[in-house]
Amino acid sequence: MNPRVTKVTPEKKYCLLLEFTNGERREFDVTPYLDKGIFVKLKDETYFQQVRLAMGTIEWPEGQDFCPDTLFELSKAIA
Repeated sequence: MNPRVTKVTPEKKYCLLLEFTNGERREFDVTPYLDKGIFVKLKDETYFQQVRLAMGTIEWPEGQDFCPDTLFELSKAIA
């Protein structure tokens, strides 16, 4: 089981700065998902900025979310 998200900060160009329970800071690029199903709404930058923590992962007001394992495994470590 991968660590869970403890902090999320939306950045420009549809990226999220994430902090995890193991202390790692990582960047997750949402761009590959923006043309898929419920994630299309995230193209609205104002809406994208409304991301929040939810039970060890992240979500948006209308229910878009990502599995914490996906966030950890597909993000890039920040030095």
